[in-house]
Amino acid sequence: MSLNTSLKGRLRNTNLPLTHGLAPLFEAVVNSIHSIDERKRKVDEFNDGEITIKIKRGPQLSIDEYTKPDIIGFEIIDNGIGFDSENYKSFQTLDSEYKIDIGCRGVGRLLWLKAFNKVSVKSTFEEGETNFIREFDFNAINDIHNEAGPTTTTIEKLSTSIKLSNINQDYLKYLPKTAQIISRDLLEHCLWYFIRQGGAPEIIVQDIDGKISLVKMYDELMIDSSKTDSFKIKSELFEITHVKLKSSVQNKHNLIFSAADRVVKEESLQGKIPGLFGVLNDGISDFSYTCFLTASFLTNNVNSERVGFNLRESGDGLFEDLEITLQDIRKKSIGLISKYLDQYLTENKEVGIKRLTNFVDSKAPRYKPILKRLSEDEKIVDPGISDKELDIKLHNYLMAFEAELLAEGHDLMIPDGIEDKEDYTRRIEEYLKKAGELKQSDLANYVTHRKVILDLLGKAIQIRKDGKYSKEEVLHRLIMPMQKVSDEIRFDDSNLWLIDERLAFHNFLASDKTLLSMPVTDSGSSKEPDILGLNIYDNPLLVNDGESLPLASITVVEIKRPMRNDAKAGEDKDPIEQALGYLERIRNGKVKTETGRLIPDSHSVPGFCYVICDITASIKERCKLFNLRVTSDKLGYFGYNENYKAYIEVISFDRLLNMAKERNRAFFDKLGLPSK
Repeated sequence: MSLNTSLKGRLRNTNLPLTHGLAPLFEAVVNSIHSIDERKRKVDEFNDGEITIKIKRGPQLSIDEYTKPDIIGFEIIDNGIGFDSENYKSFQTLDSEYKIDIGCRGVGRLLWLKAFNKVSVKSTFEEGETNFIREFDFNAINDIHNEAGPTTTTIEKLSTSIKLSNINQDYLKYLPKTAQIISRDLLEHCLWYFIRQGGAPEIIVQDIDGKISLVKMYDELMIDSSKTDSFKIKSELFEITHVKLKSSVQNKHNLIFSAADRVVKEESLQGKIPGLFGVLNDGISDFSYTCFLTASFLTNNVNSERVGFNLRESGDGLFEDLEITLQDIRKKSIGLISKYLDQYLTENKEVGIKRLTNFVDSKAPRYKPILKRLSEDEKIVDPGISDKELDIKLHNYLMAFEAELLAEGHDLMIPDGIEDKEDYTRRIEEYLKKAGELKQSDLANYVTHRKVILDLLGKAIQIRKDGKYSKEEVLHRLIMPMQKVSDEIRFDDSNLWLIDERLAFHNFLASDKTLLSMPVTDSGSSKEPDILGLNIYDNPLLVNDGESLPLASITVVEIKRPMRNDAKAGEDKDPIEQALGYLERIRNGKVKTETGRLIPDSHSVPGFCYVICDITASIKERCKLFNLRVTSDKLGYFGYNENYKAYIEVISFDRLLNMAKERNRAFFDKLGLPSK
């Protein structure tokens, strides 16, 4: 008793991704190649194999004459051996083993029905001395039906037509639209048949506006495919055919896993071989590289739909030493590919290393300490890599270095009891040297960040293309994030050092928050200082309950739009009065620590008011009224107001930028960063 086979069940269990909508066409073309090969084996004088692929399109729905109608199917015509008795019997048998010796699985016709709702076959073939015609239709509902023949015919030319009709709309969405792209994809899939000894038959792709010869396309594409290499993994033999293709047609580098002379899996070699990027040159012409990996092992382990392999990606555990994984195969292959391409990669490697070192020297000096720890291969990057991607790549190296250093530090804390003292001392010295280099990296990163902020500030205070200046919010955010208090941001998020290095150290800081919301004062005012800071000093003061509390200082920063020239009396118009008004409101509400402890004699807490604005005519007038002195560079004013017990400094944006640059110039010079 034999088992019955359900075509619908097999189709349901057959996987064809929507993006593989050309796979049924590929299968039909490969079947045609096999049919022609079989006829060659049986008829010595037959050498004129031909395959024609006709692209079938629907009616013209668009009024645009350049927009072609949708593809609804294909017709594949060949002059191979045809559907003779043996081949037809094989077609009627799912999972047929008739051509298993050449890698056929008898499942190609299932892929036809996954993407197309109807298949029609008409074949003229020869048996004995007589020619016959056989016709039938094939679909998921009726299986093989509408059979006609075989009947004798006087037609002498052998020919088989397979029509794939009524395409599934889900696959149509992803199907290439032009004959050129379909031809290119078909050639890539069948490239091995052109490279093999004996080559491929003439293959023509025919559309409504012309024909494309794959043989001609191949000749235009190919430079060389004569070099091969081989390797073994656990007694299984694998062969690599190195292929050089003209870069004007093909501009990617690929490793192609093949099975039964068919492309199954294509992987980019980009990033896997140091120096392999862009086009290569062999001294004669530019080329791109592709290689075909073939093996009986791959043919035996391809999945039924030929879109992958029944192999694990990597191996571990009990069967690690017994099975062959894709990772094993890939590693061996890339080793041979690297050796083959090495002669063409010298210049690329030099350019890649230069890209990395230039980036570190000019933009990311924080990574200088780790450069000498990178291997030569790790230093080779694609010169086209973006600064962002390169920064991430180097950051990952740095993180690995930090993790290694951290682990080493923990090990040093628990010395081996029998370890020689001199060896232990040497290990400590090496560790401290590495740690010192890492701290240099942190410092370099901090200084580089400052350089970027200064560059941004320089641009922000310039007049824009629309003739206007940046709003004060832009400059505010550059100095300190808005609507935040100190415990909501990281230390690196604020750039108060632009104003004064001492402002970076504070006990409480608020940006664009109401006085009412601040825990350091009981003021009920809804006024919002741009930036307000409270510093608690170390020298204690004895208070009534016998406990000591430190003295404090209050800092108020007001920022105005560049070139604003409307200052006049009153808090709403005079930024100096505005800053002093905030200071008084805080004092009147009583100054407290962030934890709520009162600071005695709040009215005596010194204040520091910074006004960041351009020195326009109206600002000059307000500075004179407050009896402020002009700075030596004429770009600011300063002074002490006894009535408010406040130091006042008015700083123009140019002075702010110049002073910050001067304070950091020595660091920039040390790191080789431009400071002009």
